[in-house]
Order: sequence, then C-alpha cells, then structure tokens
Amino acid sequence: MTRIVVVTGASGTGKTTLVRALEARNLPGVRCHYFDSVGVPTPEAMTADFGSPEEWQAVTTRRWIATLAEHGDPHHVAVLDGQVRPLVVRSAFAGFGVTRGEILLIDCSRAVREARLRDERLQPELASPQMAAWAAYLRGQADALGLPILDTTHLTVAEAGQELAARIQAWAAA
Repeated sequence: MTRIVVVTGASGTGKTTLVRALEARNLPGVRCHYFDSVGVPTPEAMTADFGSPEEWQAVTTRRWIATLAEHGDPHHVAVLDGQVRPLVVRSAFAGFGVTRGEILLIDCSRAVREARLRDERLQPELASPQMAAWAAYLRGQADALGLPILDTTHLTVAEAGQELAARIQAWAAA
C-alpha cells in the first residue's frame, strides 16, 4: 500500500513552501498533493453545504485520503499538504485501511508565523488571534498524539526542506 504522509500546520508555518521544495527535488516515487487544489468554498458555502467549515474540512480530508489510498504501490509515497486536524486524518487512515500513514506538523513561533504572513505573503489578515489559536490547537493535537513536529522557526527554507526530505525518505524506506 502507498505510504501517505500528511503535512499539516497553520498558515505561515512553511508547510506549502516545504512541500513545493520537496516536489522540486523529484525524489523517485514521491508525489506531492495540495489539499486546497480541490477548491476552497467560502465559509458561508461550507456551512450551507456541509453544516460548518470544520465538517467541510473533515469530508474533504476523507476524500483525499480515500483517493490517495487507492494507489497500491508500496514504493510510492503520497505527500498531502493541508491545514487539517490530525485526529480527522487518523480517523480517515483507519476508515480506509491505511496502515502506512504518517502525520507531520510544521510549526514555528507565533512571531515568525505572523511576520511571514504580513511581510512575505502579504496576508496580514491571517496574522490574527484565530490563526494563533488554530496553530496552538494543531500543536496541542500533535503533542497529545505524539506526532513528529518540524519547527521552522530558526531554519532556512533549504534547511527545513532537507529535513522534510530526510523524513520522507526514512518513512519511504520503513
């Protein structure tokens, strides 16, 4: 069965940057996927169609895991980049019989995350108390579940990208 690695984290932690850097390495058997590539409806549409944004995220997470789990090549690693709840991912892994699934949290300090959002991404509206709470929630879930965390606070993109690639290669070899 394909190994599925879900890379999660709050906006500004560097997860998409790192997954893109991983993709650029063209590692044999590693394919990168982006959660938001399916389109992200407005919060109002999520609520109208799914009951809440959280339920839209859960349904979409399950769809992604189902799609990635269909690939049966044991030498293939599917990396999914997205802001998803680790417990929802674990539930989807169990529901679709994924025995080779990993979740990696990309995290950084609040000050670094907010500076990236304001200065690099030019999205100051995301440097909000709500995003800080989301980042803390994800960190709390990762800690509670014993998930690996890649802290990008003091790493360059090259250093963090190397660390991500090393983890992916180690999981692929396991």
